[in-house]
Amino acid sequence: MDITQAAAAGQEKEASRTKRMKAATREAHEVLDKFITGAAPFASRENFGKFVQTQYLFHRDLDAFFYNEKLDGMLPDLLGRRRLDFIRQDLADLGLEVPVPSAEPRFAKGGAFDLPEAMGWLYVVEGSNLGAAFLLKDAAKLGLNEEFGARHLAGAPEGRGLHWRTFTAALDEIALTEEEEERAVAAASDAFRAVHAYAVEKLG
Repeated sequence: MDITQAAAAGQEKEASRTKRMKAATREAHEVLDKFITGAAPFASRENFGKFVQTQYLFHRDLDAFFYNEKLDGMLPDLLGRRRLDFIRQDLADLGLEVPVPSAEPRFAKGGAFDLPEAMGWLYVVEGSNLGAAFLLKDAAKLGLNEEFGARHLAGAPEGRGLHWRTFTAALDEIALTEEEEERAVAAASDAFRAVHAYAVEKLG
């Protein structure tokens, strides 16, 4: 290994966990973004409603994590980051029924959970909120906003950037073994693929 390669390896090792997760899940994220963009969710309220139903299915899968006391002790304002009820309200605003999934949520309330897996899924759902500012602007073109139809896209009172940074700082501090780190990354990729599958189901 030459000096340049060694330096690059050192920088990769020193990168924060969330930055490593971002790099490792880039492909899955880009595939999802490309599909959703192609489905034109902001072309009409009907399309946007299908997008909100996609969001409901994904948030339903991981809703149990927001009520977990152990996770709440590790991550700031975890319950306050929950958006499933806002998604339900958005569906009602749009005159749509809540989707009835064919299976139980991926993670059950009160059930045992794998910490790295939970971290991977929560990383994805929190990251989606960071980028929702752009989606909210598109929703506004359909006459929707933080108080009607697009409630779940609203930012935190302290601002999206600070809300994200406090989350990632806490996520980076959780002690994991190398094998657990790999499971967290794999879980984040699984979460992106789950959203993609729901998007294909509702928007495809």
